[in-house]
Amino acid sequence: MTTRPAESGQPSLPSVRTIGELRAALTMGYGFPGDADDFEAELAREINHADPADLSGVVRLVEEFRGRIIARQDPSFDSAVAAAVAEIRSARENDR
Repeated sequence: MTTRPAESGQPSLPSVRTIGELRAALTMGYGFPGDADDFEAELAREINHADPADLSGVVRLVEEFRGRIIARQDPSFDSAVAAAVAEIRSARENDR
């Protein structure tokens, strides 16, 4: 499992202005586990099926993974997910 870079003393958020910088950030472990491989596979799929005049799928994909990097580095992200999971579990238990 990849260590979150923010926990290992690296800067909290790398520059992700270009696809190359996004790839580098994902490869260095920013984002969620498996994101680097998922990004490469989805990018290849988008490029292979895109109309050369419409790369909106590539743009959407870059924005999605850039957002995943930002979300994963947000210190309140883990606590927000834990609170949501606790709320869902509580609701399920109340339905029983």
